[in-house]
Amino acid sequence: MHEYSIVQSLLDIIEEQAQKHKAKRVTKVVVKIGVLSGVEPHLLRMAFDTFKEGSVCEGARLEMVIQPIVALCRSCGKRNEFEKDRIFFECAKCAEVDLQIVEGEDMLLLSLEMEE
Repeated sequence: MHEYSIVQSLLDIIEEQAQKHKAKRVTKVVVKIGVLSGVEPHLLRMAFDTFKEGSVCEGARLEMVIQPIVALCRSCGKRNEFEKDRIFFECAKCAEVDLQIVEGEDMLLLSLEMEE
């Protein structure tokens, strides 16, 4: 389960930010998870709840924003949004299939709430 290593890296980043801002604890962590990122939200939550104990995040709440697939049509420029289980992607405006994925493949730390 690679979510454990993802959470460890996430906690390292959070610890660094908490020290930088002289925070005693983190109360909320918000991440954005793309549906094509390979990260399973329920496994990420389980790993976070396990590894946050004894860290600056102990007691912190994890919020996850699930990012659908967003593709830009190279022919007409329209941004298209797709569900993960869709097999074939085509532009809703011009029906072209020459699309570039612009969102939905990453996991990002969006924000932290900290107490000094």
